Amino acid sequence: MSDTQFLETAMGRRIAYVKTEGKGPTILFLSGLKSDMEGTKAVALEAWAKAQGRAFLRFDYSGHGQSSGDFTDGAIGDWHEDTLAVVDTLIDGPVLVVGSSMGGWQALLLARARPGRVVGLVTIAAAPDFTEDGYWAGFSDAQKAELEREGFVSLPSDYDDDYIITRRLIEDGRDNLVLRSPLILDMPVRFLQGTEDTAVPTAQAVKLLEHVEGDDIRLTLVKGADHRFSDDECLRTIQKMVKVVLARI
Repeated sequence: MSDTQFLETAMGRRIAYVKTEGKGPTILFLSGLKSDMEGTKAVALEAWAKAQGRAFLRFDYSGHGQSSGDFTDGAIGDWHEDTLAVVDTLIDGPVLVVGSSMGGWQALLLARARPGRVVGLVTIAAAPDFTEDGYWAGFSDAQKAELEREGFVSLPSDYDDDYIITRRLIEDGRDNLVLRSPLILDMPVRFLQGTEDTAVPTAQAVKLLEHVEGDDIRLTLVKGADHRFSDDECLRTIQKMVKVVLARI
């Protein structure tokens, strides 16, 4: 079992991470909203990377897992800052990013912010711009009024406790949208999406594919897979796509 270490960032956050040394590029796993680095996909991919002798890093955003802060205080931009701090401080050389759900949005933000560092990208049920296109677009007038009045709304979740969606999360999300302006991914990119995903519809995966620009971008639909994308077959598919991207870098 790898030991958890902590990074003190310039923003005053204490970020928990587990780093495995090996040959590069370093595989960086970015978890989803309210998920952490102990999730099935992160741990399984780490085990695969170790078996391959490859460098790997997983971490918890602030307000998640073992990192400092409360989830309800955080927002997309904060977690982007956490990701940048991890890449800039803890990783030398190129990075292959694997992002799950909200981590897919974070992966796209990272690729845009550090194009010279990110050399490959794999996303799993990527959820770019979900605060605007999912939450805000789906809110009723009453929910929007409650958000303005109370500063938050509570939404039921199929995967965890109720989600507390804050006004700051929505407003900060608008400052970090990636589907409203050109997004060039000059690297091998593989998007994975389950057809039974009720959190991120297949149409959103197609929208992302059509929006991004690049010469080596593919979308793979897995019939019957849900948003978790973490059964044995899905885990093998993730590993396969990482191998494909590694071979094409």
